[in-house]
Amino acid sequence: MVKTLTSNYELEKPIRTYEEINEKIRKGDVVVLRADEFKRLVKDKGVEAVAKEVDVVTTGTFGAMCSSGAVINLGHSDPPIKIDKAWINDVSVCHPGAAVDLYIGATQMSEVKPFEYGGGHVIEDLISGKEVELKATAYGTDCYPRTRLETTLTKYDLNQFYMLNFRNAYQKYVCATNSRDVTIYTYMGKLLPHYGNATFSGAGELNPLMNDPDYETIGIGTRIFLGGAKGYVIGEGTQHDPGNQMGTLMVKGNCMDMDPKFVRGAAITRYGTSIYVGLGIPMPILNLKIAKSAAVTDEQITVKILDYGIPRRTRPILREVSYRELKSGKVEILGKTVKVSSLSSLKGAIEVAETLKKWIEEGFFYLSKPVENLPRGSVFKPMKEKAIMKRIV
Repeated sequence: MVKTLTSNYELEKPIRTYEEINEKIRKGDVVVLRADEFKRLVKDKGVEAVAKEVDVVTTGTFGAMCSSGAVINLGHSDPPIKIDKAWINDVSVCHPGAAVDLYIGATQMSEVKPFEYGGGHVIEDLISGKEVELKATAYGTDCYPRTRLETTLTKYDLNQFYMLNFRNAYQKYVCATNSRDVTIYTYMGKLLPHYGNATFSGAGELNPLMNDPDYETIGIGTRIFLGGAKGYVIGEGTQHDPGNQMGTLMVKGNCMDMDPKFVRGAAITRYGTSIYVGLGIPMPILNLKIAKSAAVTDEQITVKILDYGIPRRTRPILREVSYRELKSGKVEILGKTVKVSSLSSLKGAIEVAETLKKWIEEGFFYLSKPVENLPRGSVFKPMKEKAIMKRIV
């Protein structure tokens, strides 16, 4: 009992503070390593020695994040319009608020080029500075008499253009395969029959939430790398499920400052459209406990291989597999060696972490302490379904 208390005390004993790290950033003598570099150094020198040397570990992930989108404010036309329905480049966009506030959902598809172009592409085009076409209709009121609007615009014509994503950066995700006799097309990509291939998502040991699984440094107000610009965590993401190591983030950032290199519209064959987002979080090494968490490797992170050929919410689990095995390009399923590929860009994840590292070293990016940490007790529940008996007359 005494040993455990002493051990916990030593693990949580402060090594440095946010204020001290930010002062070192200001002076230009902060020590920053990417997550993969940190793990290699820990293997060579041990976690305690490295924890004393390294101030910050940068993480990164770059993958399809369907629950993403952008809020834009158009400004008022003359005469003014209270938009009812709107389209940008023939992609229907949501009108959730006042007269000229719109939300572009990443997965909404073009009505002219479905499965090829969607909301994610609109966001990428706007970030790139390209001109887009806006069409809108309204029912007309005394104060907003206009009923139709057609114009072109770029991001420079907007008042606000914010990325607002309600589920990003899954802590880890499953591996998918297919037992059916036919090829199927899913959000996990094209899956060949009879376990002909497998796909997975996530950056494994580079993933932000895997490096801080207890969310000691991540919460509301945490400053992050989002799409090539500074962004913030604004809370837990939807379907946040820490008990199964599938935590998620809700994030916000200014698209005006983003780089299309880290925000890419995507078309998933015979499934729909999405958006690839680069997201990274700096981990301050405040104590030994955080350092130990950041030392996690692909060998220690396991995910389930699920049979997506079974169209049910609860799919059969074929086995558990580590990210190390997944990243090798081959995985064993029921005695068969199967080719496995990543839907996330592992190269992109490293580039996110490296860019964030340079920002901190150059004094462009300072760390922020969360005002409230992410919850650890959330449970992801399935949809409630109730059979409705119709009266037969």
